[in-house]
Amino acid sequence: MARDHVRIGAFVAAALLGATLLGALYQGLDALHRLEVVEAERDRWQNVAPILQALDLEEGKVVVDLGCGVGYFALKLSPLVGRSGKVVAVDLRNDALRFLRLRAWVGGRRNIVTVVARADDPRVDADTADAVLMANTYHELADPATILAHLCRALRRGGRLVIVDPGPGGAEAANAEHHETLASAELQVRRAGFEVSSRQGSFIEPGGASAWWLIVARKR
Repeated sequence: MARDHVRIGAFVAAALLGATLLGALYQGLDALHRLEVVEAERDRWQNVAPILQALDLEEGKVVVDLGCGVGYFALKLSPLVGRSGKVVAVDLRNDALRFLRLRAWVGGRRNIVTVVARADDPRVDADTADAVLMANTYHELADPATILAHLCRALRRGGRLVIVDPGPGGAEAANAEHHETLASAELQVRRAGFEVSSRQGSFIEPGGASAWWLIVARKR
């Protein structure tokens, strides 16, 4: 009788565990689906192709996605650098990085590595990157000069830095600490040791929101 009770208890525990795991799997797949819908909408206005082209990537390169979030750009960068390359996805939020790791695993993107940054340090080793992308992140930096200095050290000589960000006054920057104009951001980039190759004040003009600017620079 005691053995039967043990077996029944084990069966119930296993069933509950299985149900919990199935529930978590369903929630994860549902979240992935909803995210794909959101990102498909973002594809319509984000002007992705020129951003990727400005990074000048090829097989074997190392690119840093600073402020990667759940991986909108990281997943697009992955096939550009190929199996012998690497996407270093950097963010302050470990929960976002965990979700990105799940997306990378589901999509077979084995060349994406994640790094939990500090507010004053992206934690990327010196002279290891060929390009850095900072999309919709610059206005969130508490100390842009410090972060740009770190990125300059992380890049190899001639490496690319691409920044795309909403200008001041738009809904995207309403709660941000820094509402940088193109001119002020460009000045910071030059002071950090970069040579600005091109700049656009109205790179993206979403309806009802402020224009996004673009800076393309390289390490001198």
